[in-house]
Amino acid sequence: MRSIPLTFCAAAAAAAIVLPASAALAVPAGNEDHGSVSVTPSTVAPGGEVQLWVDVCGKGKRAKGESDAFVSEAHFSPADGKGLFAEATIRSDAAPRSYEVRVTCKDGKGRATGTLTVMHHGRPSPVAPVRAGGGGTATLADQAAESDGPGTRHAVTGLVLAAVAAVAVAFRTVRRRRPASD
Repeated sequence: MRSIPLTFCAAAAAAAIVLPASAALAVPAGNEDHGSVSVTPSTVAPGGEVQLWVDVCGKGKRAKGESDAFVSEAHFSPADGKGLFAEATIRSDAAPRSYEVRVTCKDGKGRATGTLTVMHHGRPSPVAPVRAGGGGTATLADQAAESDGPGTRHAVTGLVLAAVAAVAVAFRTVRRRRPASD
């Protein structure tokens, strides 16, 4: 009973080993060289610049690179024995995701691909009022700041309190002036 699942797993493992090896040994059609593009930095913000390196086109040749993230086509030129070099500017409206970079040699005998990631760097902005401690003081201060100030109700309350204080002071003054009777 256990031999059937074991046989199936062994066959799947053998296929997983053999198929990638045969794909790697396959020769591309059309006598074309394939390579990869080195993108530095690989993660960039919109409006930023990237440096592109490729060595598939050979020394002294030229290439062009394109991507949906680029403002315009990148033109490669020879660089100090390191292959071909170009710089590209990322569109300011590029969406945050991964983009494919495709490079084609001018003579048509080589291609290279690579990827770059556009990432928006959110900058924190201050928020007022700061809700910090004070047992709710910040919330009360925020509510007080939003009100229009004292109204009629506050003015009447103030006048009543001032009248009570004036009467209390008057009674105290009158009591002190009376002579004590025996």
